[in-house]
This record gives sequence, structure tokens and C-alpha cells, in this order.
Amino acid sequence: MGEFDLIRRYFARESLSDPSVYLGIGDDCALLCPPAGQLLAVSIDTLVEGVHFLPGTPGDKVASRLLCAAVSDLAAMAATPAWFTLALSMPSFDQDWLEPFAACLAETARGLGIQLVGGDTTRGPLTLSVQVHGFVEPDLALKRSGAQVGDIIAVTGYLGESKGGLESLLKNEPDTSSIAHLRQRFYAPTPRVELARALAPFAHSAIDISDGFLADLKHILDASQVGARIDTDAILLSQELLAFAGSPALARQWALTGGEDFELCLTLPSEHWAQCQRTAQALSIPLTCVGVITETPALTVYENGHQVHYTHDGYDHFRSSNG
Repeated sequence: MGEFDLIRRYFARESLSDPSVYLGIGDDCALLCPPAGQLLAVSIDTLVEGVHFLPGTPGDKVASRLLCAAVSDLAAMAATPAWFTLALSMPSFDQDWLEPFAACLAETARGLGIQLVGGDTTRGPLTLSVQVHGFVEPDLALKRSGAQVGDIIAVTGYLGESKGGLESLLKNEPDTSSIAHLRQRFYAPTPRVELARALAPFAHSAIDISDGFLADLKHILDASQVGARIDTDAILLSQELLAFAGSPALARQWALTGGEDFELCLTLPSEHWAQCQRTAQALSIPLTCVGVITETPALTVYENGHQVHYTHDGYDHFRSSNG
């Protein structure tokens, strides 16, 4: 099958009526119409076989992880998803892999309200890049640099579950209900778009948790030139994670440093905390206070009332060791 036949068969079959797309798949460029008075938010993510997912991972699992992780970046800025482009490199045409990949990608895109408008395919190692585009009002865009002293540090969801799912795959653990849940969280994270949009009028800063909670919080602290005090006892640990990890200490370590949960870390003024909690509860999304922004530019972590040390460098593709 040729490149253009592949595109027509697997990626040009979605015909969505969207007035913001003047011209979509099939030409040299997509022609798009951003809403008047809104900023265009753009982010790109890449997944490489053997680095971000294990060789032999089914196409549908890769598709959901690819798009959900990318859209999480839009959520972190309180942007509404609109369009995405896909660059796909494959060593050879593999219908058994490509068919479920394309089907899941289309289904996931519909669920997220985002439309595929173009891309590229080529021969090479299995590598996938998605560039996502969204809209956000200028005064509602959340940035890393807005944290203020006294802000509550809040996180969504249950941290560490993606790390647990990855560990279960690396160890080839037999399937149980807990492991199935953790693997689902690894393969199909939930971008918190709706909650981010609802909290944007109150939040001072936000980031999605991809490198690890402590590492990503440090990005906020550096950009805002502030510090933080974290209470690890406040972090929610799911029963599935605790069951697989075997100890609260290991589960807590994964929650703090594991990464790729694609939950949100936000800083919120304390006077609006109760209202923000009610908003999250209405959406059935856990929103937990885990610390506070401080004036002293340092990140301190407490456990059972005692200061403890966790490395918070996060994952770095070009560091010689990521132990």
C-alpha cells in the first residue's frame, strides 16, 4: 500500500462538520479558522517504540496514550482542544497494527472533541508525533509563572498509577483487576480539560504531571520564583496502586516521582479553595490539597511531620542516567 492510499484508508475517513476547519486532510496544508479574540495554544508530543512504549504494544493502546498525553498539555493551559496533526513513521505497512491504531485514534479524538486535520507518514522506526491545537481566552490561559505565596498546591486524580501500570508491564505481571486498572491509566490517561476550564478563573498557575509530580512542581516554582512545602501524607493513593506496590512507601514514591500520570498540578488562592473543591466534586474528579506555596525559593517535602528528601529531577531523555 502506498503512502497516500494509507492516509486515505486510515486517516481521511472521518468527515466532521466543523466550521473552524476550512480545509482538512488531503492538501499541502490545513486551513483553519481560530475563533476571534482567543489565543491559539499549540503543543507537540512524540512517542518512540522502546522509549515510551514497549515493543509489541498493540496499536489501540499506543493511539490512546499518544493523543491523551498530548491533549493534557492543552488542559494545563485551560485551552479547549480543536485540531491535531499526526506524523507517523513505521518500519513497514502492518495492517494488524495500523487498523486498531487508526480506529482508536478516531474514537479518542471524538471523545476529546479534537479533529485530525493533517500530518505525514514515512518509513522508519516506529515513531509517532502529535501536534495539538486549542483555543483559550487571553485572560484565562494558565501558565507556570503565576504561582503566588500562600497559594494552595492541588493535584487532580490519583498519582502514581501510570508508573504502577508501567512497572506491571516491565515485570510481565499476570493480569489482575488492580493491574488492569493501572495499565489502563498508563495507556489511556484522562486529560482534565473540563476541570481546568472551570478552575481557570481562579487558578494562578498549572502544569500537567508528565515528568513526575515533584519535578513538574519544581517547574512552576522556578518559573514563578517561589518555593513550596509539600505534605506527602495528603497525596491520594488508590487501592489498586497500594495493592500492586505492596507497601505505602513505594506507592508514595511512585506518586511523587513516577511521572506520566498526566494529571494536573494547580496553584489556587486559599479564599477560592472551597469553591474549587465543589467544582471538582461536581465533575467527579478528586482535587486534593497537598501543600502550599512559600516565599523561600526551595521545595521542602514532609512526611509524618518530618522533612524528608526525594529527588525531583524528573525524567530527562538526554541525561546519562535516569535511575
